[in-house]
Amino acid sequence: MLDLPGAYSLDPSSPDEALTRDLVVGRATHELPDVVVLIADAPNLTRSLYLLAQLRELPLRIIVALSMVDLATSAGIGVDVDALAEVAGATVVPIDARRRHGVQDLITAIVKELDAPIPSPRPESGALGEMSALELLDERFAWVSRVVDAATVPRAQPRPTFSDRFDRVALAPVVGPLLFLAVMWGVFQLTTTVAAPMQDALDRMAAGPLSDYASNLLGLIGLGGGVIEGFIVDGLIAGVGMLLTFAPVMAMMFLCLAALENSGYLARGAVVTDRIMRLIGLPGRAFLPLVVGFGCNVPAISAARVLPDARQRLLVSLLVPYTSCSARLAVYVLVATTFFGSAAGTVVFLMYLVSILFVIGIGLLLKATAIRALPDDPLFIDLPRYQAPLPKMLFGLTWVRLRGFLRTAGGIIVVTVIAVWFLTAMPVRGGDFGEVEPRDSVYGELSAGLAPVFAPAGFDDWHTSAALITGFVAKEAVISTWAQTYSTAQPTDESEPGILGKRLQDDFERTSGGHTSAAVLAFMVLLLAYTPCVATLAAQKREIGLRWTIGSVGLNLVAAWTVAVVVFQIGSLVT
Repeated sequence: MLDLPGAYSLDPSSPDEALTRDLVVGRATHELPDVVVLIADAPNLTRSLYLLAQLRELPLRIIVALSMVDLATSAGIGVDVDALAEVAGATVVPIDARRRHGVQDLITAIVKELDAPIPSPRPESGALGEMSALELLDERFAWVSRVVDAATVPRAQPRPTFSDRFDRVALAPVVGPLLFLAVMWGVFQLTTTVAAPMQDALDRMAAGPLSDYASNLLGLIGLGGGVIEGFIVDGLIAGVGMLLTFAPVMAMMFLCLAALENSGYLARGAVVTDRIMRLIGLPGRAFLPLVVGFGCNVPAISAARVLPDARQRLLVSLLVPYTSCSARLAVYVLVATTFFGSAAGTVVFLMYLVSILFVIGIGLLLKATAIRALPDDPLFIDLPRYQAPLPKMLFGLTWVRLRGFLRTAGGIIVVTVIAVWFLTAMPVRGGDFGEVEPRDSVYGELSAGLAPVFAPAGFDDWHTSAALITGFVAKEAVISTWAQTYSTAQPTDESEPGILGKRLQDDFERTSGGHTSAAVLAFMVLLLAYTPCVATLAAQKREIGLRWTIGSVGLNLVAAWTVAVVVFQIGSLVT
């Protein structure tokens, strides 16, 4: 069973629609599907039926899964399911995907349809091949009109719904964007405040009892005090344990975004940002892959396929790395809570504003130089009606995303932790393997050599440059590398911001000459933009080629370093 990207017709205007067309008509597999299930929105029946008009011209078994019947009813539209099935010549099954009503009926219909003979192409009268393109188009629209007239029952004119009234505010030219920013600020504030106690509890457990228990256990079996204990306690527990403390933060973030998505509000972001998107030469729906980038840059680059023009897809693929993914969020929260206390939520929110400014600024630069003559496409988008998110759906979606984050990050972190521990255990100037201070190791020496590059930005410390090196592999690894190079796997004094936080405070204050806040903000800006993870680079290479990917990395590094230096230099003057 294949779940294909949504399309309104078999005449593609973008690569994702072309994929749907090729699989449905058999171009990709050289055979037609056994059954095609078309999801049709009851409130927008006319729009959904044009695709059905094209499908019925092929020898296909077709089932129409009619969704959102309740929303059609509230909009004053009644749909006669039996009449629709009779006139359309296809099995029609009403479903409610949110509450999983009608799912078993749909399964039963699919099984039954598989046993039915394959129908002949329609219309039966007249050969399709004898029609001109215009005649065929007229015939399709006429058929759609007949089906809608027969299947819909106009009802009393409904009163304006909550969606209609609220959208007057949510989509207003000035108030709409301000409301969107306020909502997103609330999300980050809620994330950093509600999840903080759980994060602190996990931090104390990883840095205290868990490390002590592992050390005692290794001592009992005769492996204490050596290389193995160092690897397990200072490597795996310090690195992976530090990352896992951010599971509550990620869960809260995913829960808030799932609520916005399922309520219907997140789709309004494409409308309120349409003017900004046009400023950099992109259509409003380019907002959608960029929003995906705030979760993960990898699928966001693939999501650029929804855009019809190749230059638009190229520009979006180059801009996605500047969207601040959830992996960066974990580092933001650590740094912001360590240095800014109760204002951490606002600082994290500001980082996302900086991310948007990077997208706009780099977009304008590329539009004026490398990618010119972008088409000016109008925005067409379905805005779902607002509805209360279902708790089961919210928590299920949150768990799926959290599990995916931990699974992906966990695998990368384990490999990175092993590599970093091995390099930090390898001495540069004599000494035994595993019994050397991190600064005197191979990794410490490499990191110290890179540190002066960041002196103009106020954080020329080898611990931070070491974290940025592993951050190239995955941004989550920044935290584990800090934990390893600072050797923080030991009990934490609850009156302090944690051993790792205290050492970060000391080093940033020293390297910045007392301008700690400016240096911290400069570091966060550089972390945001300096390069995406290697998985994102692989996705870029697949979508836009090696030459553009190399150019993108170069632009990332120059832009990130330049802006970080500007932030610190200006910040040091005012603080």
